[in-house]
Amino acid sequence: MCTVIQPGMLTTIQDQGRIGYRAYGMPVSGVMDRYAATMANILVGNEPDAAVLEMTLLGGTFRFPNEAYMAICGADMQGTLNGKKIRNWSAFYVPANSELAFEYAVSGCRAYLAFYGGIAVPKVLGSRSTYTRAAIGGLEGRALQADDVIEIGKAAAMPYAARELSYHHLPKYMNEIHVRVILGPQDDLFTAKGLQTLFSSSFTVSSRNDRMGILLEGAKIEHVSGPDIISDALCAGAIQVPGDGLPIIMMADCQTTGGYAKIGFVISPDLSKLAQAKAGDTVTFVECSDAEAVSALAAEKQSYEKAAIG
Repeated sequence: MCTVIQPGMLTTIQDQGRIGYRAYGMPVSGVMDRYAATMANILVGNEPDAAVLEMTLLGGTFRFPNEAYMAICGADMQGTLNGKKIRNWSAFYVPANSELAFEYAVSGCRAYLAFYGGIAVPKVLGSRSTYTRAAIGGLEGRALQADDVIEIGKAAAMPYAARELSYHHLPKYMNEIHVRVILGPQDDLFTAKGLQTLFSSSFTVSSRNDRMGILLEGAKIEHVSGPDIISDALCAGAIQVPGDGLPIIMMADCQTTGGYAKIGFVISPDLSKLAQAKAGDTVTFVECSDAEAVSALAAEKQSYEKAAIG
């Protein structure tokens, strides 16, 4: 187990999400950055869906009365173990009576801490993910607080050797983010000028962004005759454009339906880039074909396979 000394700005327990309940109004939730969380679990020797801690902007401080093995991936939060710096994108042994501490992210936005054996909290609707708006999952359905105790799952033959992810698999978190988009399903509700604006403009990440969605500021995307549609399904990656013409990219905690026209979808491998975006970063959209999206997903899965072997 470990005890939370300082929780950080927003630290929650997340896994790969709550699948199969959107028809009943329940968001998927789960990790914002699938790539970083999956790599953390691979490095530590867990199944990819094991629950991890997701830390946002400012990491937490944790005390371990017993020995443990864990991995940290994602944003560089300047982690230290008993005062000594640890490498990001690595797995490492933690002796008993140790203190693990993180600071503000110097690159990226979200970091993922995976424990060998996972996090032992009950599943709610098939997932350990925290969905704070409904107060379910994780630890009492909320962000971590000081003095919380996190139970680590039991697993045999704990590893001790340090591991690092090969530099071939390390993403670079930039202030300028390029994401690939497939148009539709309501791209016909936007003018030719509106479509051109989407792909020719640079948008700025607003301070009004969270796990539900990323609001962008910049050039206004023009509708043919207004933004409203009969509400239909939403999922992570959908780009809604409300009446002000400014796009909103749906993320992990997004609602299940929406009544604004969707001009396109960010492909799932590129959502990890957006998960690491901070207010003030810029986003540009690049049109993408179905075949290119499938190839990007295959490349992501291949990275996991190579990392597991290595």
